[in-house]
Amino acid sequence: MTSSILHISVRELCEHEGISEQQVTTIVEYGIARPLRGRNARDWEFDTASAGWMQKALRLRRDLELDWVATAMLIDLLQQRDQLHRDNRNLRQQLQRFLLED
Repeated sequence: MTSSILHISVRELCEHEGISEQQVTTIVEYGIARPLRGRNARDWEFDTASAGWMQKALRLRRDLELDWVATAMLIDLLQQRDQLHRDNRNLRQQLQRFLLED
């Protein structure tokens, strides 16, 4: 990780997103997001990507009326899809450089 990644505290996250600390704790318990630092829930800090996944999880849960298990599974699949897209983009860039060298 680079130092350019922004960190957000639980308090800031709750205020900005209009969610409760209990919702954040539940999201962490289901593995949807992981705190970067902090020993207890009140001291947790998250990166902005985790905050974004929390927003998505809450939206999916509300809009699709999912339980937390289904929400966590869907977020995991979306994260895997995003990683595959990044990997594919990187491989295409490497292939393009290889083809240009010939």
